[in-house]
Amino acid sequence: MTRARYQQVSLQDTPYYHCISRCVHRAYLCGGDPVSGKNFDHRKQWLVTHIKQLAAHFSMEICAYAVMSNHYHLVLYVNQAQAEAWTDNEVIERWTAVFPRNGALIETLLKNKTTRAAQRQLQKNVSLWRQRLMDISWFMRCLNETLARAANREDECRGRFWEGRFKSQALLDEKALVTCMAYVDLNPVRAHLSDSLEGSDFTSIQERLIHHAWKVKHRSYRQHRLLTRRTSKHLVGRPSTKQAKLKALASQHGSNVGTLPLTQKSYFDLLDTTCKLLVSGDRLKPENIQLLEQKHQVFQELGIRAEGWLRGVTAFHKYYSIAAGSERSLLHFQRSRIRLGVDLKHPHKWIRGVQSARLLYGT
Repeated sequence: MTRARYQQVSLQDTPYYHCISRCVHRAYLCGGDPVSGKNFDHRKQWLVTHIKQLAAHFSMEICAYAVMSNHYHLVLYVNQAQAEAWTDNEVIERWTAVFPRNGALIETLLKNKTTRAAQRQLQKNVSLWRQRLMDISWFMRCLNETLARAANREDECRGRFWEGRFKSQALLDEKALVTCMAYVDLNPVRAHLSDSLEGSDFTSIQERLIHHAWKVKHRSYRQHRLLTRRTSKHLVGRPSTKQAKLKALASQHGSNVGTLPLTQKSYFDLLDTTCKLLVSGDRLKPENIQLLEQKHQVFQELGIRAEGWLRGVTAFHKYYSIAAGSERSLLHFQRSRIRLGVDLKHPHKWIRGVQSARLLYGT
C-alpha cells in the first residue's frame, strides 16, 4: 500500500534522500525510442537544467543525478537550516521566481500592509512558502510537472508523462550515502550505455569530471575529449540562467551523516576502478574484491566491505525500500517513525532492509 510522504521523509533523521521518477509504461520518452525511431535526448538536457534552476531557488542541494532514457535518479540534500535563516523577503523572492503568478498576491498584500488582516495573510503565506521551499515533494512536483508539460507540447498530445508519483529513499548514514551516489553515477555503465565515467552522459560524475578538467592546466587526452564532447556542451561555459552547483563531496554532512572521509580525487579513483570491474564482467571474483580492498582506503574509513560495495552499486534499489543504511541506522529510523505516529502493521517484529544491511555492511 502507498504510504503518505510524511511517513517516509523525516528531516530529523537524515537530510539526504534518493528520488526516482519513471516515464509512463517505462517508455523511452527521454531517449532514443526504438519503436517510433524518434530521439528525445534533448529532454535529458531539459531535465538537468531544470533540476539546477529549481535547486537554486529551493533549499535543496544536488549530491548526484543520472538522467536515463526512461527514468532519472536524484540524490538530494535538504538544507533546512538555510531555509529557516532566510528573511521574509528572500522567501518571497524565491517563491515568486518559481511561481510568478503569486507576485500579484504579494503586491496586493503590500499595498494594504497597514491593515492587520493583510499582515496576517502575508505572514501566513511566507510561513507556508518557507516550508514548501524545503519540501522534497514540492521540489519533485515542480520538476516533473514542468518537464511533462514541455514534452506534451512538443508531442502535441495530452496525458501522463510519468508513471506516477516519485519514489524516495532516506539515506541514513555515510555508508548508504556513498553507495547510493556511486549507484546513481554508474547507471549508464550498468545499463551498458557507456564503458567509462567520461562517457556517462547526463550524470553528476561526468559534470564533476568536467569541472575538474577545467581547472587543470595540463589536461590529459581523456580530459580534452571530455571538454569537447557534444553531449556535454550544456555543462561547458557559463549558464544563461541562475543554476545551482553540485554539492561538494567534502561538505557532505548532516544530522546523522558525518562529514564523508572522501575527497574528490578518491571518489573519482574509486568510481573509476568500480567502473572497470563492472565493464569487465564478473565483478565478484575474489581477485577483484581483493584489488578494491587493497587499492582504496575509503572502505576501511567508511566500514564498508568491498563485496558489499560491489553488490550495492549494482542493485541498490533491490536491497532497500523506504530507508537505506546500516542495521543500527534502520533500527533508529524505525523507532523514530513510531514516535512520530506512523501506523505500522508489525512495528516490533520486522524492519524492512535489515537483512540487506547485514549483507552489504555487516553487523
